[in-house]
Amino acid sequence: MPIIPHEACSEPGPDTVICRFLDLRKFRDVFANEELYFRRTDKFKDDDPNEGLPPDDYVRRACGLTKYDLLDELALNNDQAVNRQFSEMRYIQCWQVFEGETLDMWARYGCVAIFSRFDLLRSALDSMLDEIHVGLVRYGDADPRCYNVIHFLFRKGKCFDKERELRTVLTCSDLVGGNNRHFGLNGFPNREPLDSENPLHEWVHECKRRRIDLKALVTQIRLSPWATKEEIDEVHTWVKAKGFTCPVSLSDLTSPLTPTLEEFRKHRSLT
Repeated sequence: MPIIPHEACSEPGPDTVICRFLDLRKFRDVFANEELYFRRTDKFKDDDPNEGLPPDDYVRRACGLTKYDLLDELALNNDQAVNRQFSEMRYIQCWQVFEGETLDMWARYGCVAIFSRFDLLRSALDSMLDEIHVGLVRYGDADPRCYNVIHFLFRKGKCFDKERELRTVLTCSDLVGGNNRHFGLNGFPNREPLDSENPLHEWVHECKRRRIDLKALVTQIRLSPWATKEEIDEVHTWVKAKGFTCPVSLSDLTSPLTPTLEEFRKHRSLT
């Protein structure tokens, strides 16, 4: 199924360089299985509790709700819980629009970065049977353009704008699922689904994997300025074993003047 266009999904140019920062475990997984990994949206809420949700004040304005009014706040709870459950049928994979390396990205996301171009990623996604949306994430506090889950999925708060995210969203619906898992036995509309009382069906998985032609997708591999000799050797072993011809290099930030990872994290914690 070709990628589904949507007004919330703004695509970069075909030659746009994109990358994914991976720890060594995830790098092994990608090269061993040659698959794209999509994680269910609600599994990101530990890092961002608002992942896939609109701002509360936007919901109040869109639905005519008054802040602190008891019945309206219960209605807000219900709406956001339903939005959360709509997001549970969406699976996300994140790439970064590459504009240069930063020590912060290496420190947060891993020791290996795989590079590609948007046209290569789009070609891989177009060949899948799933419903796929892809586009640049919008950052900031502006309201979504309309009350729609795709709009919510392609926006994040201003504090995440350094990630320059290109987001791929795969939809896989639970055809017998309902959006009422947030109601307990007392009928109270909780803000989040009650996973302990009303769990998702067992066939709703935490992730989706889709086979791809990895050689056709990956154009370059870089290693963290803090990569150990063992990590460097293992990456080269995987590349050689898989018959890849793409270049493998150390980060452009590798230098005798580069602080150690511990020094960088200490400095970052003080700023």
